Amino acid sequence: MRWRAILLLSLGLNLALALVLFVFHPWSAPRKNSAGPEVADTGTNLVRTNVVIRRQFFSWREVESPDYPTYISNLRDIGCPESTIRDIIVADVNQLYALKRATEVVTAEQQWWRSEPDQGVIKAAEEKLRALDDERRALLTRLLGPNWEVTEPSLAALRMQQGLALDGPVLGLLTADAKAAVRQIVARQEQKAQDYLAAQRSAGKKPDPAELARLRQGTRDELAKILTPPQLEEYLLRYSDNAQELRGALGRLNYFSATPDEFRNLFRAEDPFDQQIKLYYSGDDPASVQQRTALEAQREEAIKIALGPERYAEYQRLQDPGFRDAMTAALQAGQPDSAQTLYEIGQATAQERNKIQADDSLTAQQKEIELKRMELDQAMATAQALGQSVPAEPPTPAPLRMVHIIEFGETLDQLAARYGLSIRDILAANANLDFTTLRPGDSILVPTGQPGRP
Repeated sequence: MRWRAILLLSLGLNLALALVLFVFHPWSAPRKNSAGPEVADTGTNLVRTNVVIRRQFFSWREVESPDYPTYISNLRDIGCPESTIRDIIVADVNQLYALKRATEVVTAEQQWWRSEPDQGVIKAAEEKLRALDDERRALLTRLLGPNWEVTEPSLAALRMQQGLALDGPVLGLLTADAKAAVRQIVARQEQKAQDYLAAQRSAGKKPDPAELARLRQGTRDELAKILTPPQLEEYLLRYSDNAQELRGALGRLNYFSATPDEFRNLFRAEDPFDQQIKLYYSGDDPASVQQRTALEAQREEAIKIALGPERYAEYQRLQDPGFRDAMTAALQAGQPDSAQTLYEIGQATAQERNKIQADDSLTAQQKEIELKRMELDQAMATAQALGQSVPAEPPTPAPLRMVHIIEFGETLDQLAARYGLSIRDILAANANLDFTTLRPGDSILVPTGQPGRP
């Protein structure tokens, strides 16, 4: 690590300076006789010993240790100041836990196949991040004592500083330098796009989709220089415009719920064609339209292969809003298998509605009656498809009747003709009467659907 190399160099220079000062200090020089050359004292048994100071070299590997208490002890043995020890250990532990956050926490951004983020995953990620931070702080307190803490940014602030989330089992293993390079490339390309859009607005022009596509392609090209193919694909699955559009399209289908493998296969099937269309064939000229139509047909065939026959058929059905409505009704009723039947009922009802509305032989009132009857039939068919009980038809109400006063000379034939009835209808309405005995002024009942009117 760069900071360790700097620290090692600093410590080495300090030790070298201390040794130089020790060697050349006046106490290390031999004493001189002021009267002449130095003469050995033969009157004593003292033996002169030459002390040689040798510079002690050490390797940083001798100091480092995977065991933090040993590591701290080694730093103290070489005379490292406590404040420096604290900085080294805090930086090392922070780096360790930065890797843990990048590789052990499953975030919503890592689930690039989901159209909507999983709230459970978001909550679990927040809890995991807090647990890791508590673990980090507890470790530092155990190693350095309770007063190790310096002013540190919060987890939320750290995540804001990092910007683009490069975490997970693929991007999380990137080195710090590689992550910084990725973020710089993305920021630089985004700035180019913003500058282009601002220039177009100032000139009163609409942005050219092909130019925006070229800028995005430039980002891909630069990232490809520092990322491996799997890393680049992971980045594109999470952050590219094509992946964002795919997530939106699948989200509008409501019930497709692509698996990670399905989403990846769909992206691989669509992305090359989308790139070509956006880069070269986004115009309205006949040649572009023709080429775009051909590429879209090839893309659809690639989607079919990527999903397989059964899932592709489901994918196609869900493109129809009517089928999505049928699926919603089926799920709400707890009968998901009835979605196809409900869809067919809806299709038949729509055809019948169009037929009624196009029938010029019906008056507006008659069309309204027929449409009401059609809606009732649809409701009954839907209830049967969902296994719901169908209400019994109401009993036919008894016909309404009016009172008629017999006039002189009236016969049953005349009464039936007058009221548009049969003689049988009149006799049935008056089953308790003997018409041979009736006289003028007697009353009878006349069945009618409109009481009070002859």
